[in-house]
Amino acid sequence: MSTNPNARPLIVELVTEELPPKALDALGQAFAEGIRKTLDTLGLLAGPGAAAYATPRRLAVRLDAVLGQAPDQAYAEKLMPAAIGLNEAGEPTPALLKKLQAKGLGHLGAADLSRRHDGKQDVLYAEGTAPGARLADGLQQALDYAVTHLPIPKVMQYQLADGRTNVKFVRPAQRLLALWGADIVPVRTLGLEADRLTLGHRFQSSGPLSIGSAETWAERLSGEGRVVPSFAERRALIASQLAESSAALGATIGQEPEVEALLDEVTALVEYPTVYVGAFEEEFLAVPPECLILTMRLNQKYFPLFDPATGALTHRFLIVSNSQPADPTHIIQGNQRVVRPRLADAQFFYQTDLKTPLIDRVAELANSVYHNKLGTQLQRTERVRKLARWLAPLLGGPFEPAARAAMLAHADLSTQMVGEFPELQGIMGAYYAAHDGEPPVVARALRDQYRVRLDEPVTDATLTSAVLYMAERAETLIGIWGIGLAPTGERDPYGLRRAALGLISAYEQLTAGGQLQASQDSPARLSALLEQAAANFAPGQLAEGTVEAVLDFVYERCRNQLAAHYERSAIDAVLALRPPLHQVAARVQACERFAALPEAESLAAANKRVSNLLKKADDAQPDFDPALLAEPAERQLAETIARLEPQATAQLQAGDFTASLATLAQARAAVDAFFTDVMVMAEDPRVRANRLALLRSLHGLMNQVADLSRLAR
Repeated sequence: MSTNPNARPLIVELVTEELPPKALDALGQAFAEGIRKTLDTLGLLAGPGAAAYATPRRLAVRLDAVLGQAPDQAYAEKLMPAAIGLNEAGEPTPALLKKLQAKGLGHLGAADLSRRHDGKQDVLYAEGTAPGARLADGLQQALDYAVTHLPIPKVMQYQLADGRTNVKFVRPAQRLLALWGADIVPVRTLGLEADRLTLGHRFQSSGPLSIGSAETWAERLSGEGRVVPSFAERRALIASQLAESSAALGATIGQEPEVEALLDEVTALVEYPTVYVGAFEEEFLAVPPECLILTMRLNQKYFPLFDPATGALTHRFLIVSNSQPADPTHIIQGNQRVVRPRLADAQFFYQTDLKTPLIDRVAELANSVYHNKLGTQLQRTERVRKLARWLAPLLGGPFEPAARAAMLAHADLSTQMVGEFPELQGIMGAYYAAHDGEPPVVARALRDQYRVRLDEPVTDATLTSAVLYMAERAETLIGIWGIGLAPTGERDPYGLRRAALGLISAYEQLTAGGQLQASQDSPARLSALLEQAAANFAPGQLAEGTVEAVLDFVYERCRNQLAAHYERSAIDAVLALRPPLHQVAARVQACERFAALPEAESLAAANKRVSNLLKKADDAQPDFDPALLAEPAERQLAETIARLEPQATAQLQAGDFTASLATLAQARAAVDAFFTDVMVMAEDPRVRANRLALLRSLHGLMNQVADLSRLAR
């Protein structure tokens, strides 16, 4: 709180019709910050205290210490060169008079101006002290800014009470309150003039409230108005009541991200929250729980309750009501009546869907267009099936379950349950597959196919899931990219960035689970996977260069992901070689350890020098001939390469990248001596060619794990 005796608290409140709930908190923060920032810029704030408020029908801000008028401000306004602004008699020229008038300084004469030399010429300045901004003017400016800079998801146009004027805003505005202490600040916006009246709860408040001062606004609103104005306080109150109610029933509301999102949403839907317990018939629990959970959370905004020991869904749920009557029976019973038909629909959809085996639905995918340039969902299914059948044996698994999972992957699109709840794609397929007697690994693959990323090591039990997951994403990347729909800027409507990160996670988890060995290359490496995916499209269906472009795209996503954990130079050194994805992390770690060695900088610089020399050399060079070695330093380097290469290569092939680079570090002395004592580009063409051949051998030895020239500072 400010100690300035001239400062008072300020409250500004805009009451509207119901605001969009998912945007409410952001709207409240932006409204408050827009006003605070503008008043601060104008020098009208005397202290830092500020609070944002947002309810379903209002946006407001309270500032603890605001001045009625900002302190006078010294100004120095640059005008123009003196040679242009003044004539020979020292009187203002027409150009200067015009400039002064444009800046509101027409009352100034030549004697009122000062001169400053800018290093080239004298420049005229108007200097003085301007009176500080008045609160009424400053707040009007701040309100105009805040209203026009809100992150409005969709603007409405509506007509004001005069029947002639149209305005645009997120929702029709109803009242404007602006109080500086006990005084009304005369501002206006959206056809409203500020006063001291506000509206409380739509049903539980007795009518408009006259607010005596800015200090009492929040207290009056939460008391007589039956509105908790702070979004954060309202959210905390709801969370506390949910916790108390669920604990009293020996249950939990869960900890999924969807719970937090629902908590945010209901906070934006109620002004005076109270939590009640509802229930439905236990017979509905025979329906897959995801269906019931989704309909309660998505359609009804209820919090389903779970058994904390087993995680199983119970037949009870929590209701966040916007009112607190003496007898809540009618609220509870009304909500229970509303939810029953939705649960009955889910039950009917599920029981009806079970009558048709999933395999019988595959043919129906021929009637669903995937993309007009890529064919139907059935054609896509066949491409993914072929790719999964190819990939599974390369990862050490049987092809039959992978091919079966790929065939059934999108068969649930024609079910009634997925038609009602598209969010349940894959999940319902897994239930229907299990009911049809499909192998458990197939059902699990259907459930896992829509995961954002694989986050657990792949085992034999989840290998089929990983195969389908990879085949789906490879086909999507190649197909969508190949018809010219690569991501641009922030736009990525087909989720190709997500698909690339998913593929990266699959290779990581295959390695973590031992299905791929970092010590070995694999025929299932990314380049081969993308090539095979492209081969399953019709000739001419994809743009030329699609595979290489997608490969670059995935490796770039890999680079960005690694940058959060490793040095950029080590990442660049490794990715320059395009190693198998499952080896990248181990190679980068080895590269970081090598960079810490005392030999690293010298060898990296030498490697860069070698690379530059080889770039200039003719590719058609003769093989290295030991008989042409003349200098002791070049003989020493040749012996060092011959001695270290078998050991470093064996360590590389064993996947011990750190040891391979450590072996390489032993070459430092020989490399340094070579470049000190030997002239590579000798006049004798045979000697020159032989020395370049020797450096080519050195280059191959040095860059088996990473391009070490990228480590040079």
